Amino acid sequence: MDRMERAIGAVVGSAVGDALGAPFEFGAAGTFSTRFPRAGVGGEMCGGGGWEVGEATDDTQMAVHVGESLVERGGLELQDVFARFRRWAAAEPKDIGLQTEDVLTNGLPWDQAAEAHFRGNQRAAGNGALMRAATSGVFFGGRGRAATMDAGRRLSALTHGDPAAWEGTAIFHELLRVALAGADPLDAVPAALAAASAEHRGRYAVVLAPGWEPEQATEFNGAVWPCLGSAVWAVRTTTCYEDAVRAAVDLGGDTDTVAAVTGALAGAVHGIAGVPGRWTEPLHVPLPGAAGPPRVLRRRELEELTAELLAASARSGS
Repeated sequence: MDRMERAIGAVVGSAVGDALGAPFEFGAAGTFSTRFPRAGVGGEMCGGGGWEVGEATDDTQMAVHVGESLVERGGLELQDVFARFRRWAAAEPKDIGLQTEDVLTNGLPWDQAAEAHFRGNQRAAGNGALMRAATSGVFFGGRGRAATMDAGRRLSALTHGDPAAWEGTAIFHELLRVALAGADPLDAVPAALAAASAEHRGRYAVVLAPGWEPEQATEFNGAVWPCLGSAVWAVRTTTCYEDAVRAAVDLGGDTDTVAAVTGALAGAVHGIAGVPGRWTEPLHVPLPGAAGPPRVLRRRELEELTAELLAASARSGS
């Protein structure tokens, strides 16, 4: 399996997980498996809760805006990413996290808005930056550990002022980097933890430990560390993309984001061939706030964006 297949698996796989999990958001654990008890049967991409069949949420919309900025700017220009986020928020997307909405609409400059939110609330460690990291993980996946983790932190800090959120995105970037190279991301967990901030390393060490299970979480999986831990658990305890994402959605809670993160990592591990076609066929990503006429991206456009990310990364010196 080559790098392109893994990268497309990560980007499309994240979007599929997002769309699959969206109708089950904030539901109880076991709801998905009660409705769809057997893998491979079909019908799981069901829509509901205000979402069309196959419709991706803010998780994928923001990931696309990040990816298009990286491609068009040839690298990471944080002010441009933030401007795209702000236009997206102003376009009234169907769903947007409360914290992200406040940061993007408080009128402060791009390098002050998230910090001001954190100072005022003292809580900003949600998974809203982790959820959009598939495209940036692909772009920076050709770089070394330090570079990809630093990019994860900087992108997270645009909307999340709590450094705990930065470390979650940084670790996720590193696991994707390893998976995209064809190695086992689970084997890379100790090195990723060692490269994380000492202040926040402990909480991630707990949720990324081999014996940890989501039932042991002490916080809702809308927080960044149990979300990442749940995604790694889903990949660790399954042998294919479909089973990993099914397990993620079946946890309940913040199902779209946990499944989006799981889908990115499982997609990088198993490649795009492992993502069921019955899930990619109805997949679509409305893109509020994009320049030009309204756009809806489907699998083909996501594959094209992935190829552009890899090409742009190579041009910029990965």
